[in-house]
Amino acid sequence: MIKDISRSWQSGVSKTITFIVTKDCQLACKYCYLVGKNEKERMQWEVAKKAIDYILSKEDEFTQESVIFDFIGGEPFLEIELIDKICDYLRTEMFRLNHHWFNSYRFSFSTNGINYHTPQIQDFIKKNKTHVSVGITIDGTRKKHDLNRIWKDVLPEKGSYNDVVRNIPLWLEQFPNASTKVTISSADIPYIRESVMHLFDLGIKDIHINCVFEDVWKENDDVLFEEQLMALADDIIDGEYYKDFSCSFFDENIGKPMDSMDVRNWCGSGTMIAVDAQGFFYPCTRFAQYSLREKPAISIGDINSGIDKNKLRPFLTLDRLVQSSQECIDCAVASGCAWCQGENYDSAETDTIFQRSTAICRMHKARVRANNYYWNKLYRKLESEGIPSDEGNVSKKSTHQPC
Repeated sequence: MIKDISRSWQSGVSKTITFIVTKDCQLACKYCYLVGKNEKERMQWEVAKKAIDYILSKEDEFTQESVIFDFIGGEPFLEIELIDKICDYLRTEMFRLNHHWFNSYRFSFSTNGINYHTPQIQDFIKKNKTHVSVGITIDGTRKKHDLNRIWKDVLPEKGSYNDVVRNIPLWLEQFPNASTKVTISSADIPYIRESVMHLFDLGIKDIHINCVFEDVWKENDDVLFEEQLMALADDIIDGEYYKDFSCSFFDENIGKPMDSMDVRNWCGSGTMIAVDAQGFFYPCTRFAQYSLREKPAISIGDINSGIDKNKLRPFLTLDRLVQSSQECIDCAVASGCAWCQGENYDSAETDTIFQRSTAICRMHKARVRANNYYWNKLYRKLESEGIPSDEGNVSKKSTHQPC
């Protein structure tokens, strides 16, 4: 038995609508793409209500059978009072309107976990338990976590590991199948192996892990990355962790040429929408100004005038071919090579959204080599134990899903 890689709720059939409720956070993570975090931009109830009224009035346009109402910051739980009010209003309005989302919705959170244990947040979770998903970000061992995830405005630097790990048992008790999101940057490559195993030992069964998309990679980072992943593969297979745990770095569907008919855009920009404290709509949060280093924000409308379909249209035309170089299109290991539409835009020479960033190319190729090692070793082990490979219960589903 091999554990399947977990997929998001109603993946592929849900609309994701993100409320940027605050741009503030207790932490100042060194790899964070939110370069414009601040304490001033906080969503007011009037803005949230107007956004909800607009969205729910467009049932003929938002036809997806399910919806994920996503709350982010900064740190979203800093605004738990507002979030509670938003969720109450969403629920009652969907019922009043007999909206098709009323029977199929989720409230989703990605949190740093620091305030998870507090009464207000716990009361919210209890009230919405059957419709809430919470991911707590913990990067691995204390050494890896505290290397990047440090407290804001504290000198000398103070890591947040202790403040987060204390809440992991409560979180897993409430959400036993929850996954965490681990980010890899150049500085913490040496700690990948021990960090993933540490998270498994904490009881987190699904580790979603990726390299940052920004151009931060140094000479030989890919070599060290591959070494860490191969050592991790040995630990997982030799310890038979693959039966109960999964790490998204190892996936049978990656590292192959792309079918010429498969032109899907990796990123979900345009198919999801985000709204900020000023009431502006974006094709995703990465096009809001606090997410951009070099370029101006790209808004597709606002809560007063609605979504401008002409501004949205370019995002709906995005596919793999129109933004990839010929080298990427012809790449022998192209499958599973991800990109972020906002980073594409921010790093392009012009203001185009049709130029794919290739900063993670070497890292992806290193991952593919380690991934091949993982599956070859695992299937040899299964065969030596007399277990046919087709009984390994390996997921054949693509793990390609919008960011």
